[in-house]
Amino acid sequence: MGIEIERKFLVTGEGWRQAVRGQGVPMRQGYLSAPGPDAAHVRVRLAGPQGFLTIKGPALAGSGGQVRPEFEYPIPVADAEALLALCTTPPLAKTRFEVPHDGHLWTVDVFEAPSRLAGLVLAEVELPDVAVQPGLPGWLGAEVTDDPRYANAALALSGP
Repeated sequence: MGIEIERKFLVTGEGWRQAVRGQGVPMRQGYLSAPGPDAAHVRVRLAGPQGFLTIKGPALAGSGGQVRPEFEYPIPVADAEALLALCTTPPLAKTRFEVPHDGHLWTVDVFEAPSRLAGLVLAEVELPDVAVQPGLPGWLGAEVTDDPRYANAALALSGP
């Protein structure tokens, strides 16, 4: 079974931009099943020139929202476009940046206009084990790992 272990934070300020690796990747993603914090959901994503279909389960009990089943598969871009048209929620638009810090690769998502989420900036770090405590960059704000309002599926429904 695929497992995702991640922590998520709000981002404060622009300090992260000086450490960005490469170019940002524009993304559009939507949900083919009714998303919710306690339900499995199916997501389709266009990430630059690549398409993906992802199935995510609810957070595992006792993990503080950090650990969940995840299965992700590359799909043709044309299929991703067609599936986005079938989504139950309007697709999210964001640009993802990679920011290395203290031996970990952080992803910073900047949500875009005209969405109601424009201006929201979130950072995530995927970890090999829940016991790993990454060094936290100074540009992080509050941790929202266990706040269901900041799950991408919840953001697609109503925003934070």
